[in-house]
Amino acid sequence: MGNAWVFPGQGSQKPGMAEAVLALPGARDRFAAASDLLGRDLLAICAGDGDLNDTRNTQPALFVLESLLVDGLLAQGRAPQLVAGHSAGELVALYAAGVFDAATGLRLIQARSTLMAAAGGGAMTAVMGFDRAQLEDLVATTEGVVIANDNSEAQVVISGSPEAVATVSSQLSCKRAIPLAVSGAFHSPFMAEAAAAFAEVLAAVPFGEARVPVLSNTEPTPETSGSALKARLTSQMTNGVRWRETMQRLVAEGIEVAVEIGPGNVLSGLIKRSCPGIATAQIASAADLGL
Repeated sequence: MGNAWVFPGQGSQKPGMAEAVLALPGARDRFAAASDLLGRDLLAICAGDGDLNDTRNTQPALFVLESLLVDGLLAQGRAPQLVAGHSAGELVALYAAGVFDAATGLRLIQARSTLMAAAGGGAMTAVMGFDRAQLEDLVATTEGVVIANDNSEAQVVISGSPEAVATVSSQLSCKRAIPLAVSGAFHSPFMAEAAAAFAEVLAAVPFGEARVPVLSNTEPTPETSGSALKARLTSQMTNGVRWRETMQRLVAEGIEVAVEIGPGNVLSGLIKRSCPGIATAQIASAADLGL
């Protein structure tokens, strides 16, 4: 039975989520290592003592939690046919595929989150139940806005200047348009300076060959080459998350079960609605691993 592991990004975090993984081997040590790197108590922030929704905390917290669950699955001898992650979740997918170790992943997610948080001034809005042709036309004719997250046929996130995002949102015929509480225009050209700085960080980090194929956000085709995966990750900040195409690829690759590893069920919900032939499951705690 073909299975894929998928990893959620920002938006899936919730206070108290770390408690569910503390029984896993090495959990407190990994949270401590992340806290030392960040200069603040990440475990306390996850428990509600701090702003978990600050991207500088959200991304490292999700990486620690999801990577611990990966370790638990691998220790049980489980392995996926494919891996994919949504935005920040792509770094966990690369870790799960053995491209780099946990310490390297922590350094990368710390750098990524810090750079993204510093690149402020933009806005993002989620739109649901829209006409895609109209949306694409509005984006094409409105300067300063792009489709940042192409999540499904019925859900996308647009990103750009506050004025441009508001213009498209007000003119688009859709069921709902929900402004997101973010500090910048993620996955858009507004991230160019942050992306260039992150590229310098990545250039100094060796990427190994992936044990299993990875579907990247910028190019959702199976890839195992470390250098190719690094190149894809380098351009991720300024390009959209092509999750709709990622799900289509899961179908094309014969995936029968998609396992969402991390808090919540956002990706599972998208897969259920878009790929009725793929079953879904969630692994969010030590209990889910039978521990």
